[in-house]
Amino acid sequence: MEYGFVLADVFTQQPFGGNQLSVFPDARGLSGTAMQALAKEFNFSETAFACPLPARNTYRLRIFTPHMELPFAGHPTIGTASVLASGGHGHRQMDEGRMTFEEGIGPVTVDVRSAFSRLSVTAPFEAPSHRPPLTTIAQAISLTREDLLECWYGGAGLPFCYVHLASADAVDRTVLDKAVWAADLADGWSPHLYVFAGEFHSGSTLYARAFVPAVGVDEDPATGSACAGLIGSLAQRSTLPDGDHTLRIRQGSRMGRPSLIEAGARTEGGHLLGISVGGFTTVVGKGTITVPGAAAPGV
Repeated sequence: MEYGFVLADVFTQQPFGGNQLSVFPDARGLSGTAMQALAKEFNFSETAFACPLPARNTYRLRIFTPHMELPFAGHPTIGTASVLASGGHGHRQMDEGRMTFEEGIGPVTVDVRSAFSRLSVTAPFEAPSHRPPLTTIAQAISLTREDLLECWYGGAGLPFCYVHLASADAVDRTVLDKAVWAADLADGWSPHLYVFAGEFHSGSTLYARAFVPAVGVDEDPATGSACAGLIGSLAQRSTLPDGDHTLRIRQGSRMGRPSLIEAGARTEGGHLLGISVGGFTTVVGKGTITVPGAAAPGV
């Protein structure tokens, strides 16, 4: 059976930048085993499979790396929403506006305006009471202890170990030592490392890289789920006034795939009320692929 797919670059307005994504706009009839095989075949950091549900503008969304299924990821959610809204790629065209994806963490709403999509994270921000070991983290990313300002765990939908570095140069010099990572960090509260530099306050622009070998991706050029946890961390860990707070995160430059991610949070009465992540998607191609043994879409 033939299935249509769309190739998109997410968190960029330029072709061949951002984070690569393959989207199956109508994945009905595909088993989880087939989805995993397709994700391995495309070999992008993630492949997204959208299955339309009876409610208007509602889909079940399944997201796979080449090695495993994820309960949630930012760039596949953002990219799939823009692909569906652009029309001509699936069994029906979406209207610009709001759509809902049923994902492993629960419903995720996305607001779409042309090629720009912004998701709202409903999963609560979570963080353990303990901190990552600074010396071990420094060894795992091939830096000195002096390069690190602070480390902490946190996440909104997907957990990360956040590493605030002293400079953009330190971000560029980061090299993951897989032996140290596997021995000392892979079984921690989160094995995913997100390193960044810049003033950590509302309205700032940060420079970041993401290392997620636990899901089969050594380095990711744009990581929306990490940015959700990062803005959640800012809101939870500082005395922000009530209102809306923003971060702009530049990622992927070291990989030759520059990305720009916009993250937002709203606080009231000292409490975090909501998190959002947004960015542009650029469609770069489409085609069909034959999946042996798959049922026809809609079956």
